[in-house]
Amino acid sequence: MEEKKITWLELFYDLIFVAAVSTATNVLLHVEKGEIRPEYFLKFVLIFIPIWWSWVGQTLFINRFGQDFLYQRIFTIFQMLFVLIMTASLSVNFDEYYLSFLFGYIGLRALTAIQYLVVQRFEEGDRKKVAQFFGTRFWIGIIISCFSILFDSWIRYSILYTGILVDILVPFLGRKYLVKAPSNTSHLLERFASLTLILFGESVVSTLYVLQPQKGDWDAILFSLISFILIVSMWWQYFENVEKKVDKSIKTSGQTIIYGHLFILMSLSMIAASIKLLYLNEVHYSFDLYFIFGSVCLYFMTTTIVFHQYRFSQDRLKLYHLVLFIGILASFFIINLVVEVPNVVIMGEMTLFFIIYAKLTTT
Repeated sequence: MEEKKITWLELFYDLIFVAAVSTATNVLLHVEKGEIRPEYFLKFVLIFIPIWWSWVGQTLFINRFGQDFLYQRIFTIFQMLFVLIMTASLSVNFDEYYLSFLFGYIGLRALTAIQYLVVQRFEEGDRKKVAQFFGTRFWIGIIISCFSILFDSWIRYSILYTGILVDILVPFLGRKYLVKAPSNTSHLLERFASLTLILFGESVVSTLYVLQPQKGDWDAILFSLISFILIVSMWWQYFENVEKKVDKSIKTSGQTIIYGHLFILMSLSMIAASIKLLYLNEVHYSFDLYFIFGSVCLYFMTTTIVFHQYRFSQDRLKLYHLVLFIGILASFFIINLVVEVPNVVIMGEMTLFFIIYAKLTTT
C-alpha cells in the first residue's frame, strides 16, 4: 500500500474540532438534583454525531484522494470556516442557533461532496467509481437535512438527523465499490489517532482546570495525580497498540475504524466528564458509579473491537482476556455498590484497570 503521511494542514484541521468536542463534553456537566437528566445525554449524542461525521467526511476524502494541491488546500480552509460557524452554534439551547448550525454543517458536507465530484474527473477504474458514488450519493442526506429548515419543533430535528443517518449509511451501501478501492489503513489509523490524542490532551487540560488543587489540599492533589495516571494509562494502551500491534498493510474499507471510533471518542468525552463530576461531588454516589463504569466499559469494548481486526494474528486477544477485563470491572462495580467508598478510591480502581489493560494488551 502506498505510504501516505499526515500533512500539517490535516493536523490544523483537527485542532479546529477541539472546541466543538469540548462543547459537546460540557453538555454532560449539567447536573440537576444529583444527576444528569436523560435529555442531556441525548443532547450530548445528538451534538457529538454531526461533529464526528463532519470530521470523518473530510478525512475519508483525504485518505483516498487527498493530495497537497492548491485547490484541495483551499477546499479544506473553507471547510474550517464552516467548522467555526457550526461550533459557535453548538448549545444545549439548540433552537436559538439552529439556522447557523445547519449552515455550518451543510456547508461542510457540501464541500466534501463537491471535492469527490471534482476529483473523479482525474481518476480511473474503481477509484473513479468510488469518487462518483460518494460525490452523488452524499447529496441525498444533505438535501434531506436541508428540508428541516421548513419545519419547527421535533419534526425539524427528525428530518435533520434522518439526513445525517442517510449520510452515515452511504459508505455501507457503497461497500462493493470501497473494497475494490480500499482505504489507506496506515493513514486512516494515524488520522483517528491524531484526533484521539487531541481528546486525551483536552481531557488532561480540562480536568486540571476544574480540579485546581489548592495549596495544602492533599486530597485534591491526590485526586489530580490519580486522574493523570489514569489518562496516561489509557494513552499508553491506545497508542502502543496503534504503533506496534496492528498490521497497517491490511486492505479494507476501514469501516470498523471509522464507526468504532465514534464510540471511542464519545467514551473519552464521557470519562473526562465523569472525572470532573467525581471530584466536584455534585451527583449521587450511585449515579457516579453507573456513569464512570459505563463510560469505561464503552471505551474498553470499542477499543477491543476496533483493534482486534487489525492486530497481527499472534497479538490478538483471547477469550480469557475479555473475561478477565470484564471480571475486574464487574468486581469493582459490585464491591462499590455494596460498600460506599470515597471517590478517590473509585478513581484508583479505574486507574488500576487501565494499567492492567495496557500491560496485557501491549506486551
